[in-house]
Amino acid sequence: MRWAEPMTEASELDRLIAAARGWRPARLALATVIATWGSAPRPRGSHMLVHEDGRFEGSVSGGCVEGEVLHAAAATIADGQPRRLNYGVADDAAWEVGLPCGGSIELLVQPVATGGFDPALFDAIADTRDRGGRIVLTTDFASGRTMICDDPGEGRFVNVYAPPRRLLIVGAVQIAQSLAAIARTLDIVPILIDPRGRFLTEERFPGVSLDDRWPDEAIAACKPDAATAIVTLSHDPKIDDPALIAALKSPAAYVAALGSRRSHAKRLERLTAAGIGPADLERIDAPAGLAIGAQGPAEIALSIAAGMIQALRRP
Repeated sequence: MRWAEPMTEASELDRLIAAARGWRPARLALATVIATWGSAPRPRGSHMLVHEDGRFEGSVSGGCVEGEVLHAAAATIADGQPRRLNYGVADDAAWEVGLPCGGSIELLVQPVATGGFDPALFDAIADTRDRGGRIVLTTDFASGRTMICDDPGEGRFVNVYAPPRRLLIVGAVQIAQSLAAIARTLDIVPILIDPRGRFLTEERFPGVSLDDRWPDEAIAACKPDAATAIVTLSHDPKIDDPALIAALKSPAAYVAALGSRRSHAKRLERLTAAGIGPADLERIDAPAGLAIGAQGPAEIALSIAAGMIQALRRP
């Protein structure tokens, strides 16, 4: 039995699913990282989808072994047989393809077909994630077949596809512009929340989901989960405090608030008076972000993004 880390990166997985749907009915192969050792460049569960004409989407090594995988995928597309590949520091091929740093990976290459990785599974993954759910697929090494099942039996690989990671940003200020852009590069879906129409405009936040409801209402509607981060940036207690109260009622992985230690002390007094208990108050990261000596909106956004990633990656 081998478990993969939950795949939560929205854009990368969404691009792969979109390619699988768009390339139908061409013959395809799917390469998956099923084991890693040492400083492997991609985690277990990472995918690379290969078209019969040589096009591909995704990555299983960050570029190191993709050329080798394309050859194996072409063979699998031709004969319909799954293949297991190993690359490591002791292999001559590893030096040639760029894995001499001590990392090793094992891959499974499957035909995208009934009896392998059924094409309908791409739709099942997308539909489940769109509903905010998680789906578990199990691959039997002996047959090379993947199915919806969480049975951790021997000789099987289990891959978990979690809901997309999201960042709810309260306060459409300048820092939010940089933070939303950074989130998107991290494959985290940003949502901007601010009831002030002059701040919340598509011109200032192109391509970002905008919500002009009051923060408590907007956050409740988003139904934050353990793959969600919530950051308040408005500096206005009328906006930030209701947002924090709503955030602390949720299982969000990261709750942060911009402001100095002095302003946070006053914030804690207000939230305590509103009935928030000590344990929940301790969940707030304030001043928001990692202490990297940030100056200016872009650097402050970077420090907040770093704090968010630290929390989302925490076991």
